[in-house]
Amino acid sequence: MCALHICVMASVDSSGRRVGRSESRELKLLCKCLLFEYMLLIPTLATGQQAKRGINNNILETRPYLHQEYACQHISLMDMRALTSLPPGVDKAEWLASNTVSFFKHINLFSSALSEFCTPSTCPTACGPGDTVYVWTDDHGRKLKCSAPLYFDYAMSYIQDLLTDEEVFPTKAGSVFPTGFIFLVQKVFLLLFRTLAHIYWSHFRQTQALGLHAHLNTLFTHLTLFCRQHALLDAEDIEPLQDLILALGLQGGTYDKK
Repeated sequence: MCALHICVMASVDSSGRRVGRSESRELKLLCKCLLFEYMLLIPTLATGQQAKRGINNNILETRPYLHQEYACQHISLMDMRALTSLPPGVDKAEWLASNTVSFFKHINLFSSALSEFCTPSTCPTACGPGDTVYVWTDDHGRKLKCSAPLYFDYAMSYIQDLLTDEEVFPTKAGSVFPTGFIFLVQKVFLLLFRTLAHIYWSHFRQTQALGLHAHLNTLFTHLTLFCRQHALLDAEDIEPLQDLILALGLQGGTYDKK
């Protein structure tokens, strides 16, 4: 029985007498509440199914970050594509190193702001859009399925160790970057991308409530364009957020590691 029918039936008592004015006001309020609940159920009733839920109890069809009212919000109108290009006269390895440090600091700070919402109980599995599962591989090659906070703690610790290793990210003038430096940078950006993917998928509502969604979009836009410009991610790496890339107008170009 729908909410509207319930309200009509409730407007008369058991003897058929219409209720008084004060009682009527209470019933009108009840009607509004029931009607609101009914409207929330319409998408489910229309399909004859309950909303599909996935890993960490996410509603699979719900991706609020794709709504234009949110996707259009950024904190800067600067040309991000120009910002990602290698400046004339700058060594590419130096450019990659400085930007890697910068992206790590910003994304680590952003994820820290949401840490109280990302716990082993709320996020028992590290996942991204479409229930993409992220599995951590330890130093011995063992694959560990862990909670989101643990996975991203592993990720940020791994990156921090790399950035503070003088053999990998040298800071002294005249130092040479190691052979295979680009592959380490690619792994760092894959982990950073996955961090943002988890935030969009599991914590966008909290990000929105904190008024940080414009910052998130700006950070993601910058990261996406930088990775495309310098071939740091493959197409399969960015697939979980391909719909967001289209919503943000970032389509075009290729993602092929070199």
